[in-house]
Amino acid sequence: MRPIVRLTLFFSLVFSFCVSAEERVISSLGRLEPENGVVQLAGPSGGGLTGAVLKSLEVAEGDWVESNQVVARLDSYNLRKAEVARLEAILKNARSEKARQEDLAKRSLARAADLETAQTNLDIALADLDASRASLELAVVRSPLRAQVLEIHAYPGERVGPEGIMELGLTDRMYAVAEIYETDITRVKVGQLAKIRAPAMDTELTGKVQRISLKVGRLDAVGTDPIAKTDARVIEVFILLDDSEAVSRFTNMQVRVEIQP
Repeated sequence: MRPIVRLTLFFSLVFSFCVSAEERVISSLGRLEPENGVVQLAGPSGGGLTGAVLKSLEVAEGDWVESNQVVARLDSYNLRKAEVARLEAILKNARSEKARQEDLAKRSLARAADLETAQTNLDIALADLDASRASLELAVVRSPLRAQVLEIHAYPGERVGPEGIMELGLTDRMYAVAEIYETDITRVKVGQLAKIRAPAMDTELTGKVQRISLKVGRLDAVGTDPIAKTDARVIEVFILLDDSEAVSRFTNMQVRVEIQP
């Protein structure tokens, strides 16, 4: 074979390999999760929540909650509420005394020291009430966002453990999080179409790549292949599903993802 023919054949093979590599579907394992992942609701900071006992639970698993909605109360709620009521009564009395001293001062019947004392007592009563109301708020657990209750970890009468009170998720916007080998990540672009399959799903789901992680990590979604590279380094690719409702009950389900070229 002539040298020029060999050279032409070599470059043709290289070109064909490169084209086929670029057009190859990128397959990987992944998981389903709500937008921004699962939120583990621990409750107010500084409230001594870990080890605290729940007084009441205002929601159930599957419920949707709004941002700032009360979802639970601690057993210290009634005591702190009573303290607020006591300090409100003290504040009312301090205001009355201040008004009385001001009235006497207008008629030159009050001493300046008495009026100053009344003002000081009023300021103290206001500060004490503000602190008590803040303490009461620490006995109230509110949702930080509009989300669905995925799982409850503590019920009334139970102590709150390290896992918190409940888990929340935006299940009306579900993602497939694909773990793409670092050797393939350069071929993934925002906006690419993807197909998602799982044994528990009757139909194939579709979606688009919306975000690519900025960090390389270890492979988490390990399949059944005994010779799979379990120590491989991967980058997470977040694919927004076209039909979130179909898998809103399947957070953390393992799926097979195919990103189209």
